[in-house]
Amino acid sequence: MERPVRKVVFPAAGLGTRFLPATKVLPKEMLVLVDRPIIQYGVEEAVQSGIDNVIFVTSRGKGIMEDHFDVAYELESVLERRGKTTLLEDLRSSRVNVASVRQAEPLGLGHAVAVAQPLVGDEPFAVVLPDDVIDATPPALRQMIDVFERVRGPVIAVERVPMEDVSSYGVVAIDHSELGPGVHRIVDLVEKPPRDKAPSNLAIIGRYILTPDIFPALQETASDRTGEIQLTNGMRRLLESRPLYACEIKGVRHDAGNKIGFLKATAYFALKRPEFADAFRRYLDALDKPVGTTTG
Repeated sequence: MERPVRKVVFPAAGLGTRFLPATKVLPKEMLVLVDRPIIQYGVEEAVQSGIDNVIFVTSRGKGIMEDHFDVAYELESVLERRGKTTLLEDLRSSRVNVASVRQAEPLGLGHAVAVAQPLVGDEPFAVVLPDDVIDATPPALRQMIDVFERVRGPVIAVERVPMEDVSSYGVVAIDHSELGPGVHRIVDLVEKPPRDKAPSNLAIIGRYILTPDIFPALQETASDRTGEIQLTNGMRRLLESRPLYACEIKGVRHDAGNKIGFLKATAYFALKRPEFADAFRRYLDALDKPVGTTTG
């Protein structure tokens, strides 16, 4: 019987070149969507899913992420004295046990997961890619953990995408067996296939529930032509020895790892906030007016 999922790995060692110059000294994961860093959305999702042991896979200059989730005694004391209870609750809502490990070289997502092995140990664990910000009820990870507890095997989050976009994703082939709504047994995984060779339009998105046997599978996985170890290829090797499952996430996903996705996510989460929604919507509506018209 598989043990419960208690830990989550956040690969966060990238250089964030898509957001330069903003990310010259500030990690991309700390860019703010409304009033929370991108990575906090994923951490809060993990906490709401019952996981409070967080492992960051980082690189040089990313210690600010750990600091952000540390206890700020002086700040909390000031907020408490001033009666700022809502702000205080916000600060405490993402309090977790944080550990980190360095990925010395950018050798791919599979390599990033592999370097977390000493902190993960011999138990199942989640992986969250911070760029994928998912608004879902129940949280995306909770949906996947529920499936994991039923099928007792690795679970990969997927989303149906237009066929013209499949070459940007890892894609799964499924056997169409009935495992419940949106849950499929995987028969193959292909990393960024050409449109005419894609086995489906079920694209892998940034959530995984993995078992510790992924680590030897990754050790046996060769680097691709870019010199990186792809997690998709490691899972394909794991598929040779055990079943893997796909879970279609019910929710709204934004890829905040590119500028247009980040802007869309900012607007989406701003419009979900009652204190901003009306004024922000009026502003957006006013942008359709001719240039020179007041929008304030």
